[in-house]
Amino acid sequence: MTRIALVFAVALSICASAAMAQDYSIGSIQVAKSWSRASPKGAKVAGAYMTITNKGTVPDRLVGGSTAAASGFEVHSMVMEQGVAKMRPVEGGLEIKPGETVELKPGSFHVMLTGLKQPLEKGQKVKATLEFAKAGKVDVEYAVEAAGTPSPPMSGHNH
Repeated sequence: MTRIALVFAVALSICASAAMAQDYSIGSIQVAKSWSRASPKGAKVAGAYMTITNKGTVPDRLVGGSTAAASGFEVHSMVMEQGVAKMRPVEGGLEIKPGETVELKPGSFHVMLTGLKQPLEKGQKVKATLEFAKAGKVDVEYAVEAAGTPSPPMSGHNH
């Protein structure tokens, strides 16, 4: 009987996660799988990740954003140069072509939250506003996962 209760509890938690999964839309832009990692005590920066899909017929750009959790919000790229990872702001914003989905993830494009006002903690939700050149502004929420998480758990679901 305990095995049945365990299976039921796992199924219920998966359904609850799916029910809480949230996508955000503005115009032809859809944002999904928004998450961040917990930050160490004293850290002043954190990365934020998501997928952005352009369902329209013209390109758009993620040009910036804001959050009450940090004083700065920058769109960054990460590249390896002579074995060293280098992060740089994306000048002019990150282009999302028509019909394209761009994944912002560790080791690639991401949002850099600078000047954190307090550490991000696992289980926390961080509200932010994304700004697109054409579509405008959309409010999103990042689910904070454990430090070192390589990708969002239960891919496709925020929880």
